[in-house]
Amino acid sequence: MRPLRRTMHETAAVRAALHASQFAVVRASEFAVMRDAILFDCDGVLVNSEELVIEIERELLADLGLAYEHEEFLTRFLGISDADYITLLRRDHDERGRHTFPEDFLERARARALDAFAHRLRAVEGVAEFLARLRLPRAVASSSSLPLLQHKLRLTGLSPWFGKHVYSAEHVDRGKPAPDLFLLAAGRLAVPPRDCVVIEDSVLGVRAGAAAGMEVWGFTGGGHADAALGDRLRDAGARRVFARFDRLEAAL
Repeated sequence: MRPLRRTMHETAAVRAALHASQFAVVRASEFAVMRDAILFDCDGVLVNSEELVIEIERELLADLGLAYEHEEFLTRFLGISDADYITLLRRDHDERGRHTFPEDFLERARARALDAFAHRLRAVEGVAEFLARLRLPRAVASSSSLPLLQHKLRLTGLSPWFGKHVYSAEHVDRGKPAPDLFLLAAGRLAVPPRDCVVIEDSVLGVRAGAAAGMEVWGFTGGGHADAALGDRLRDAGARRVFARFDRLEAAL
């Protein structure tokens, strides 16, 4: 989906937060993190959509001669924007694919995903209870397209916990692993980047949060994780890794 036009306010918010984040990495090592806001990825953190989409897209790609092992798919593609995803797929297809890469690949995958969501999409276990008890400002910062992101939150009953603070890669020039999306969310919450905690299930998302000068916690309880995901998230910069929201809550 073509990115939405950004407002001057959004651009200014990213610039201001980016300026603040230049000092946040150093300061985070010097001072205790204040944890004044929580920024959540969506797929694989709030809802189980990641496992459904991975299943569907791996099947579609295998038909095009692009067979990916589960770990490779997670490492390379999890957390990136649609535009970056298609760029990488086309590059792989040029090297080893068969047939013609369909121009409507994302539309085909999305149609199948929407059908799966209608019957199988669920909030990740424990997240609704966690959000009900959470007293900190919070936002969603996801690489999903905005309409699909809002649809998933509505289907699972999580929309009311975030209100207007739902942000997509469509709102910024650079998606994850660039820090722009998390910086925009922090700016909209009026919380300095150094005082935000990011909850992420992807290597690229962890890198994005770290680049924003935020403390990043990895999450492996979304249903799609392999045994090594926690180690990969730590290697990418996650300070802690959790598989359950009750354990995450206890650490706040």
